[in-house]
Amino acid sequence: MRIDAHQHFWQLAARGGAWPPPSLAAIHRDFAPDDLSGLLRQHGVAATVLVQSLPSEADTRYMLALAERHDFIGAVVGWTDLKAADAPQRIAALAAHGKLRGLRPMLQDLDDDCWIDDPALAPAVDAMLRHGLRLDALVLPRHLPALLTFARRHPELPIVIDHLAKPAMGDMPDAHWLDGMRRLAALPQVACKLSGMVTEAGPGWSVERLRPYARHVLDIFGPERVMWGSDWPVLNLASDYTAWLAASEALLQDLTPPQRAAVFGLNAKRFYRID
Repeated sequence: MRIDAHQHFWQLAARGGAWPPPSLAAIHRDFAPDDLSGLLRQHGVAATVLVQSLPSEADTRYMLALAERHDFIGAVVGWTDLKAADAPQRIAALAAHGKLRGLRPMLQDLDDDCWIDDPALAPAVDAMLRHGLRLDALVLPRHLPALLTFARRHPELPIVIDHLAKPAMGDMPDAHWLDGMRRLAALPQVACKLSGMVTEAGPGWSVERLRPYARHVLDIFGPERVMWGSDWPVLNLASDYTAWLAASEALLQDLTPPQRAAVFGLNAKRFYRID
């Protein structure tokens, strides 16, 4: 069962000038389920995890409405203000929809790199645990120490790091990223998405350039805590669905068939409780 653990839909008219800007012509348009469904059928992808791209409950409700109409959306990762005084009530209201499986604060866009390292998040985390939700961590390498402190404070909360924490995709991985990811991987509730790599590497990317980063993640998390995602349509800035899937198969070629099946779908199925 192949599952795409990370994809987006959006309507530009509802974004009020938020990202993506017109300069990113490849993704500066509406993206809807009909734009993706053919690619999923072509590549045997049975389900997806639809992830928020705006810090807005209205965007989350839009995604949940799409999930009601399109069976291939197996789970939704939404947004709410986790530090709001009424965060537990907000979380309960969103979780009443059966396909909400997680929440994602957009940490990479916040001014405070230590926003996630705050005991004030405890009521929201308790509510997430009551409703069986996970945390998607949209972080950059500089956020890894604060995320580590948060994860240690809440060992029962399942966490997945999006896009390998978006390391600078140079010829060799940076020591700060290597160590930060290693420390997080030592916590059993933390997983990582094999996604977003080609966008960070840019249009001149190659499988060999990506390989040291994928190898590190697979070594420290193990194939049982890594899940494949396309990051479509952001992916279109540097590649396309077919090319990224082929590159992913090359990056995972040394795994056993059961390990590849885990990364390509079974881990996401378990993590997000996809039926």
